Amino acid sequence: MRVGSFVLAAQFPGQGEGEALHRAVRSAEVAEESGLDTVWLAEHHFVPYGTCPSAVTLAAMLLGRTRRLRVGTAVSVLPTVHPVALGEQAALLHVASGGRFSLGLGRGGPWVDLEVFGAGLEAYEKGFPEALDLLMRWLREPSVGADGERYRFREVPVVPRPSEALTEAAGPEVVVACTSPSSVRLAAERGLPMLLGMHVGDEEKAEMVVLWRRHARACGRPAAEIDGAAHVSAGVCQIADRRTDAAETLMKAMPGWLKQGLEAHVTVDGRERRMRDPLAYTELLCGLHPVGTPRLCADRLAATSERTGISRFALLVEGSGDLAATEENVRRLGAEVLPQLA
Repeated sequence: MRVGSFVLAAQFPGQGEGEALHRAVRSAEVAEESGLDTVWLAEHHFVPYGTCPSAVTLAAMLLGRTRRLRVGTAVSVLPTVHPVALGEQAALLHVASGGRFSLGLGRGGPWVDLEVFGAGLEAYEKGFPEALDLLMRWLREPSVGADGERYRFREVPVVPRPSEALTEAAGPEVVVACTSPSSVRLAAERGLPMLLGMHVGDEEKAEMVVLWRRHARACGRPAAEIDGAAHVSAGVCQIADRRTDAAETLMKAMPGWLKQGLEAHVTVDGRERRMRDPLAYTELLCGLHPVGTPRLCADRLAATSERTGISRFALLVEGSGDLAATEENVRRLGAEVLPQLA
C-alpha cells in the first residue's frame, strides 16, 4: 500500500496566503521525513479554497527540496493551459528529478478561469479529450505535430524527451481525475489510472474501478495494464488518541474554510451552482475516511483498499488549518499508521 498526502494549501479564515503556502511546503517536507510515498498538490485559481495556482511550479520546488518523495499534481487543470506547455514542464520535472514526478490531470470546472486564460467554455465542455491526447503524444513520442479542432501546428521535436530519461518509466506517470462515467471511460480507453475524489465513498469508487476495467477491456487494453492500473483514492486523514477528538478538530476548522473557499468560485457563464453545506460535508468526510485513532485509520485504509482494489491514497492532512497540528498529523501517519499497513 502506498500512502501519500493531498495538499491544497488551503487558506483558513483569518490566515494569509503566505501562511497557507508555508504550511503546504512544510507538510510535504515532513511527509518525506515520515516515510510517506507521495505528495499530491492541488491547483486552484482566484479562490482561498486552495492558494496554489500552479501545481507544477510547487512540484518543482518540492522535488528540489526532497530526495526520495514522489511529487504529483492533483490536478493540473488542462483546459486552462496549452497541452504542449504542460507537457514540456512535466517532461522537464520527470527528467530532472530522476522519475519522481507524477502528472495528475483534470477538466476543472466551468469557472471564470476559462475567461481569464482565454480558453473559453468550449475547452471545458468539449476540448478535454483532444488536449489529453496531444499531451500524451508529447510525453511518449520523439516529435509531435497537430491538426485538430483546437490545436494545429507543424511537427516539432520534443525537448527534453522524457522517454529518453534513465528512469524506470518511459515518461512521467499520468493519472486522470474522474468524477463521471464519461471521464472514467476517457481514462480507461487510454489506459490511464484514475484519481478518485474525497467526496465519494468506497462503494462508488469500487463501481468506478469496475467500470474502468470494463471499458479498458472493451477497447483492447493489455491485460497486464488493466490488472496493474495504480488508481489513487483521495481522502481525509486526522489522527488523535480518540476518534471524537480527531473529528472535533476537523469539525471546528474545516466548515469555515469550506464556506469561504467554495463561495468564492465564480462561473464563467453565470450558471447557477449548488454549493455543499460546509458542516454536512465535513461530517460526511469524517465518516468516509481515516479520522480517529491510528488503529482505526489503518483499518479504514485497509478496508477501502479491499473494497475498491485501490492501493494508493492521497490524504488531506491539513484539515486542522494549523501548522503544528498538521506536522504532528503527518508524523503520526508515518509512525503509527503506516507500520500497521505493511
